[in-house]
Amino acid sequence: MGWLDRIAERQMLKARAEGKLSGLEGEGKPLPDRPAAGADAVGFGIMAAAGVVPEEIVLKKQAQAQRAVLAGLTDPAERKAAMAELARLEMRQAIAEEARRRFMKG
Repeated sequence: MGWLDRIAERQMLKARAEGKLSGLEGEGKPLPDRPAAGADAVGFGIMAAAGVVPEEIVLKKQAQAQRAVLAGLTDPAERKAAMAELARLEMRQAIAEEARRRFMKG
């Protein structure tokens, strides 16, 4: 158990002893499933709390929307243009992810 875990554990024990954890919504129920933990998840959580969305997440959502558009197209010229846009979005997303990885390394 790391030092952050010990601090969090102490704070939870203190809150429980003071009765601050009684009557909360979801009490007695299992915690919801969360995405993989790690530095990325923590960083994204901090950004979300601040109301900031990382560029790679914005691009991921745009690529998903573009895939939905592409699925509904039948005209070959429109499909070709939509595929080019999807490729552009996926490339920008990959660049943003790689930039974050390199930044986090050091």
